[in-house]
Amino acid sequence: MNRRNFLTLTGTASSGAMLLPNFLKAAANRTVNSNSGNALVFLQLDGGNDGLNTYVPFADPLYQALRPSIGLSADDVINKNKGMGFHPALTGLAAIQQAGDMTILQNVGYPEPVKSHFRSQEIWQTGSTSSEYLRNGWLGRYLDIECNDVIPTAGMNVDRIDNLALKGSEPNSITVRNVNRFKTKLDTDFELSGHPSLDFARTIAAGTQDGSKEIQKALKKAGAESHYPKSGLAVQLKWIAQLIKGQLDSKVYYTSLAGFDTHNNQLGSHNRKLTEVNDALYAFYNDLKAAGLMDQITLIIFSEFGRRVADNGSGTDHGTAAPVFIIGGGNRGRVLGKNPDLANLEDGDLIYNIDFRSVYASLLKDKLSFDPSLIGIKNSAYFGIF
Repeated sequence: MNRRNFLTLTGTASSGAMLLPNFLKAAANRTVNSNSGNALVFLQLDGGNDGLNTYVPFADPLYQALRPSIGLSADDVINKNKGMGFHPALTGLAAIQQAGDMTILQNVGYPEPVKSHFRSQEIWQTGSTSSEYLRNGWLGRYLDIECNDVIPTAGMNVDRIDNLALKGSEPNSITVRNVNRFKTKLDTDFELSGHPSLDFARTIAAGTQDGSKEIQKALKKAGAESHYPKSGLAVQLKWIAQLIKGQLDSKVYYTSLAGFDTHNNQLGSHNRKLTEVNDALYAFYNDLKAAGLMDQITLIIFSEFGRRVADNGSGTDHGTAAPVFIIGGGNRGRVLGKNPDLANLEDGDLIYNIDFRSVYASLLKDKLSFDPSLIGIKNSAYFGIF
């Protein structure tokens, strides 16, 4: 049986209440090998976020010269430091940085960049080179090694669709759109039949049962929900915070927000998207900070690529390198990498300074005590984040 089709049938790759056959029961006592109490949370900004109008090189005269239609004025930029500053919608992120809880990595990308949304997302999600095509995601490969037997909630994707980053050889992750509705009705003995396809299906279904129970247990343990804005992203981050506070056994949480493909009318649309990001992230940060958990949680905000340096009259087209923001996890609160070099472009695009796989290597090594080479990441960990 095709794994993706079966996951969809059981609800592991979809949302809502689930009714499973009553002949299955979850296997017990699964653990994650890592003895680290840390967990990673990823926010993927789909569509190619304009990094130059997010963390802005306002002091470079080329910025205004190349962006006459959409360039932000120095008066509008906030939290200015060494020629860089935040978009005015990002007041919460600016406060997090001032508190020393955010590291900004500038000009993150990869060699031979691809400007296709689908392919560039695939490269980021698998940790491949531009010429490699990998079936499983970098986090899925990590969970395959770290999980002792199948742990369906080792990776939690709170979203509408599956994320390739979490796909592994074993079903160690669940995609859930609404955690409050992720319930199964299943409570009888589960035995392997000796038939590989049937046993594989039973293992996944049993894992779904386990996942549902663990999620509901964590929600109950987390207690009352904190106040969040009413946006879709804020709701997704609120659920992630509830699962973290409820001590779910997840090592990785993932969610995304679409709408960053700003070819037209960028000033208004980008402002609205960044406002949603800012308000949701600041609520999430304050929630976990109040719970005393922010040092154990590392939040990574990234996009599949940035935008071209020059505007197109009302927006920007697909580009290459862009900033990555890391919040919590005991990061050192630095700005790493050189400011964007607008005078030294490659075919009108920024030249990357930091390889994203070096960031992955640092997250695995420093936060999860895991050797990145075991999942094929050969890059050295990027020094100075933690």
